[in-house]
Amino acid sequence: MVKARRKADRRPFFMALGALALAGVAALAYQASKKSDAPKPSIVQQRGTPANAKPYVLGKPDAPVQIMEFADFECPGCAQFATITEPDVRQRLVDAGKARYSYYDFPLSEIHRNTISASNAAACADEQGRFWEMHDKLFNGQPNWNGAATDNPKRVFRTYASELGIKVDQWEQCYDAQKYLARIMGNKARGDSLGVGGTPTFVIGKRVFKNGLTFDQMAAWVDSAAVDARAAAAPARPPAKTDSAPKRKPGGA
Repeated sequence: MVKARRKADRRPFFMALGALALAGVAALAYQASKKSDAPKPSIVQQRGTPANAKPYVLGKPDAPVQIMEFADFECPGCAQFATITEPDVRQRLVDAGKARYSYYDFPLSEIHRNTISASNAAACADEQGRFWEMHDKLFNGQPNWNGAATDNPKRVFRTYASELGIKVDQWEQCYDAQKYLARIMGNKARGDSLGVGGTPTFVIGKRVFKNGLTFDQMAAWVDSAAVDARAAAAPARPPAKTDSAPKRKPGGA
C-alpha cells in the first residue's frame, strides 16, 4: 500500500514533466515551421565590372563639380549622412547648381546581409522613376529591415514601394528577377577600381574622402574643386613679348 501511495504521489510530477516536454516540442515545431514559411533572401551575388557601373544622378550635367558617393544601404554611417547631411547637400549644393551628385552602390555583403537586397529594391524603384524616394525610405527605415531586424527584408521594401505609389506588381517582378544586379555589382566594381574600402566614401573633384563629411566640410571641398576646375579650364596666357631689336650701345653710330 505504501508503494502504491508513493507511486500515486509521483504521478502529478511525471504528468507535469510530460506536459513541459510536449510544450517544448510544440514550440520547436512552431519555430521550425515559422522559419520554413518565411521567404529566404533570394539575392545571388555575382562579380561586377566597372563597365556595368551606372550611378543614380542628381543635378545639372554642366555643374562645375562632380560629387561621387559610394554607399551601403545597411551602413549606419551612410544612414547618418543620408538623413542628416544630405538634405542640405541636395538643396544648397546640387539644387543651387554648384555640384552634380552621383550615388554608387557599394554593398558590404560580408557584414551586411540585407544590403544587396536593399540595392535591388532601390534599382527596381528607379525603373519607375522613384530611386531617390526609395533611397530616402531605405535609409530612414534602416532599423526595420537590416540584417539584425529580419530575414525577409522584401516584405518591408514592398511596403515602401506601395507607400511611394510604385506599381508594386512590376516592382516585385523586377525584384525577384534581380534585374539590375549587374548594375549594382558594377557600381561596386567602380568603387573597387578607385580603392574604396569602406562606406561612405566620397570623391569630390579629384579628391577622395574615406570618412564621412559634414555639410560645411563638403561645401568647402566643393568650392576648392570649383577653383581647380576654373584654373584648369582657363586659357593659357601667351608668352610675354620681348624686344628682339638689337640695342644700341651708348655713343654708337
